[in-house]
Amino acid sequence: MNMTIVNRHYPPNPGITGESAWDLARYLIENHGVDVHIVHIDRTYDGGGAVRQPVGTTYSVRTIYQGKNGLIRLLAGFLDGFFLIRRAIKVRRGPLVIMTSPPMLPFWASLLLRKTPYWLWSMDLFPEGFAAEGKVSSSNPMYRWVIRQTYRNPPERLIALGPRQAAHVLSKYGRDIPTTILPCGVLMHQERDPNRPTWRAENDGLIYLGYAGNIGQAHSAEFLKSIIRHFDPTRFRLVLALYGTKADEVLAEANGREGIICLTNIPRTQLHYLDVQLVSLLPEWTHIAVPSKAMSAIGSGSPILFCGDPDSDSYVLLRDAAFLIDARKNIDEQVQEFYRTITNETVITYAQKAKELSFTLQEMVRVAYEEIFKKSV
Repeated sequence: MNMTIVNRHYPPNPGITGESAWDLARYLIENHGVDVHIVHIDRTYDGGGAVRQPVGTTYSVRTIYQGKNGLIRLLAGFLDGFFLIRRAIKVRRGPLVIMTSPPMLPFWASLLLRKTPYWLWSMDLFPEGFAAEGKVSSSNPMYRWVIRQTYRNPPERLIALGPRQAAHVLSKYGRDIPTTILPCGVLMHQERDPNRPTWRAENDGLIYLGYAGNIGQAHSAEFLKSIIRHFDPTRFRLVLALYGTKADEVLAEANGREGIICLTNIPRTQLHYLDVQLVSLLPEWTHIAVPSKAMSAIGSGSPILFCGDPDSDSYVLLRDAAFLIDARKNIDEQVQEFYRTITNETVITYAQKAKELSFTLQEMVRVAYEEIFKKSV
C-alpha cells in the first residue's frame, strides 16, 4: 500500500508542518508497512520544531529563492506550489495528500488536479491568511478570483486541525466532504528530556511562564507585551524563545527586566519544564490558523494561557486545561486579573488536567491516523 504527501517542509529541515507529515509517515510505516512518498521543497526554514531524520521515500524540488526579501519570497512560494503539484503528479502513488504549505499549494491543487483525486490536509489557510494579515483586501477582484479557484475543485477527503476549522473549510466548498480531525502539534513520537534545563531553578517556588515559537502576523504582540508590563519577578519567571515578524518589538519590551529569560530556542523535549505556556491568535485569524504550540504545550503536560477568540479550536479543544484572555476585550485588564488569581495550587490542578487531556489528544491522533490508513486502502 502507498501514500504520497506533498508539503513545503520535511525533515531534516525543521518546521511543524513537516514534522507533522513525518509523524504520520512514521506511524503508517511502523504500524502498517505503508510505502510513504513525500514531495517537498529542498530548503531550510527559520523556525521551530525538532530536527528529525526523514522516513519514507523523499522527492525534493528546488526552490528559486531562499533569501529574505519579502516580495521575492512571496513569488517564490507561489511558484513552489506549482512545481510541487507538477512533481507530485509524476510521483503519485496511492492517495495524494496535499497540505497547505507553501500558502498557494491548495490553489495549484485545485487547478492542476481536476482529473486527479486528492485529499486536503489543512494547516494555515491561504489565500485567506493574506487578507487576515492585511496584504490584500477581501473585496479585491483578484483575491476573490483566487478564492473561487482554490475552492472550486474539492478534495475527496479533508484532514482538518479541529472541528471549527473543518466547518469553516467545508463552508468554503459548499458541500459535505468526509472529514478527519487531526490536531497539529500532538506527536505520537514525543520524547521528554529528564535533565532539568539551566533556565529552570530547582524548588524556587516560582511559576514559570513561557512562550516558545513564532510570534508572527497571526499572533498578538500586545498580549505578550502586556504579560511583560505587569510581570512580577517575585512570583514568576518568564521564558521567551521567539522568532517571527513581531519578535523584536516584544524582546525590546522585555529587555533589561528582572526575571525574564530570553533564549534562542526551547527544544520540544523541554517544554514540560514550563508551568504555563502562552499562546495567542488574533481574532481575524480564527479558523484560518490553529497554533500548534497550544497542542504541543498540552502534549508536554503544561496548561496554556490562550489569548484569542474562545471559538478557536485552540480553546474549544483545550478549555479544560486553558486559561483564557478574550482578545476581543481589554487585554491589559484580563492579564492583571490572571496574575492576581493564579497560584501554585492552581497551576498544579491545571497541570493535572493537561496531562489527562494529553492522553485524550494522543488517542485522537491515533484514531485519526488509523482512519487515514483505513480510508487509503
